[in-house]
Amino acid sequence: MQVLNEVMPSDPERVREMMAPGPDKPIYMVNLLKFKDKAEYKDGRATDLSGRDAYMIYGRAVVELLPKFGGRGVFAADVTFLALGQVEELWDEVAIATYPNRRAMVEMSMSKEWREISVHREAGLKGQLNIETVLQEGVFDGLIS
Repeated sequence: MQVLNEVMPSDPERVREMMAPGPDKPIYMVNLLKFKDKAEYKDGRATDLSGRDAYMIYGRAVVELLPKFGGRGVFAADVTFLALGQVEELWDEVAIATYPNRRAMVEMSMSKEWREISVHREAGLKGQLNIETVLQEGVFDGLIS
């Protein structure tokens, strides 16, 4: 299995797939995040922020934005140890957000508000994986809402 962290999608086919309707139920986006040591803004602004600090500016703003699109933040935690498997480099954080469907996630990511705050995301991220998931019926009934 090859793993490639990205900040923005580079595969046009993946973008086309993302624009498809997707599951007709809530999705949970699992974000595996890798931060830059030092934030780097595209506009060249000087900053003493770490990549994590820049991303946290984005993270706090996106948590406020999610409800406007029917979503919410579910979970965020630092990665501390890899118990099974092997990767060249661990991610720094795992975050999960839920949306009513893929369309809501795409609409948020195309909104003016998201574009304005995403400069901090791009400044702070070295790369990430975004994994769309849906709950399995009956497995964890009542545990996750």
